[in-house]
Amino acid sequence: MASEGIQKTIESFRQYLLLEKSLSQNTAQAYLDDTCKLADFMTDAGLEPKDITIDHLHSFVATLADLGIAPRSIARIISGIRQYFKFLVLDGYVEQDPTELLEAPRMGRHLPEVLSVDEIDRIIASVDLSDPLGQRNRCILETLYSCGLRVSELCNLKLSDMYLDQEFIRVSGKGSKERLVPVSGRAIHEIELYLTDRCHIDIKPGFQDFLFLSPRLGKPLSRIMIFDIVRKHTALAGIDKTVSPHTFRHSFATHLLEGGANLRAIQCMLGHEKIATTEIYTHIDRSRLRHEIEEHHPRNMR
Repeated sequence: MASEGIQKTIESFRQYLLLEKSLSQNTAQAYLDDTCKLADFMTDAGLEPKDITIDHLHSFVATLADLGIAPRSIARIISGIRQYFKFLVLDGYVEQDPTELLEAPRMGRHLPEVLSVDEIDRIIASVDLSDPLGQRNRCILETLYSCGLRVSELCNLKLSDMYLDQEFIRVSGKGSKERLVPVSGRAIHEIELYLTDRCHIDIKPGFQDFLFLSPRLGKPLSRIMIFDIVRKHTALAGIDKTVSPHTFRHSFATHLLEGGANLRAIQCMLGHEKIATTEIYTHIDRSRLRHEIEEHHPRNMR
């Protein structure tokens, strides 16, 4: 069990992530899980955070590799402990950040699974509109693809985020950062049809502004519910691929890129803080947001 001093710093780190960094519960917990791995290492070695040096961190990373943890997972863990030590420096608990010289393991970048436009259409077409939940599910799938949203962003969409007359929606992304994303005419059509069904839902107090709801619960859909919808309709479409809501996001970006869209426009629409994150798709350059999605996304091509 970690020492009282380590536990205290981790609890303070948790408060920092949630209150000052405004991270979601899921993102904050991921950082904490990574930090707890280092806490176990420190406890076994009889060390406190202020004792940690770059040599200790190299030993920690080597231990992770010996356990068979993949390079990509190790890189994620290193990212978490970097945030932890940045916090400790800010809080005055340590004077220097030992992670400054710590390098993540090298790994080849690759695109996750991507669906073709035909496969996207088959998944959406698999929805039975005679089902009471059919229009909602069709709207969810179309919105995921047309706007390239993260699953958490979709779950948190609100009626007050809809600017359908201007063909934009407002999205609250990681760290509560907001962005405007163009929405296709087809997605707008599906949203408007769904809103007719939504009027008949008995919504629990406090959830009236959320767009996608469970009629049974009267509350917003969870991430798991969205995953289940995607998996169900992928199977119904007869597509033998591992497909998640994030697959729709990757497909959105890839199809834009294949159509010749500006990489920085894709970065803006995906809500990536750094262009390097978007460069997983490729290196390319041209011009503006609304023009790019109208000209290059399959749902907007005239």
